[in-house]
Amino acid sequence: MSKEVEIKWLNEPEEQDYPAALSYLSLLYDEQTASTYVVKLQRTAISEFKAKDIFRASGLSLLGVSNSHIKKDQHKIKSGAELSPLLLVRDSVNGKVIIADGYHRLCAVYSYNEDAVIPCKLRSTINYSTSLTVMFKQILYGGICIMGLSVALL
Repeated sequence: MSKEVEIKWLNEPEEQDYPAALSYLSLLYDEQTASTYVVKLQRTAISEFKAKDIFRASGLSLLGVSNSHIKKDQHKIKSGAELSPLLLVRDSVNGKVIIADGYHRLCAVYSYNEDAVIPCKLRSTINYSTSLTVMFKQILYGGICIMGLSVALL
């Protein structure tokens, strides 16, 4: 495909993108956690990443250009229609980025230009084990803070 096509983007994701993200995230997380991530995505500012970097971080494969959803998004690109930004969740535990919504758009954009900059909303997962580990290390190696008072442990 020609790399001379200008890819246009909406300023914000479309409203239907959030229920789609919730549906996908509900397969990976319990309903409450998935809902929390979607609410946080709605409140998150747009950031930008290259298509190839999103693919690498997600660990997903590029879908074939014969996929009907990709063809639809390629047609939008060719016609100058604006695409919706991607919704991403950073899974800190597994070191991956979850494409909560926008996988077909990403594949369509990549088919034109792997270096294309894509607007995204990105939130991190809550890593309780990391928080507990940090707290445990603080208790073991120096002290804890109780009600504003620093307590040294022997």
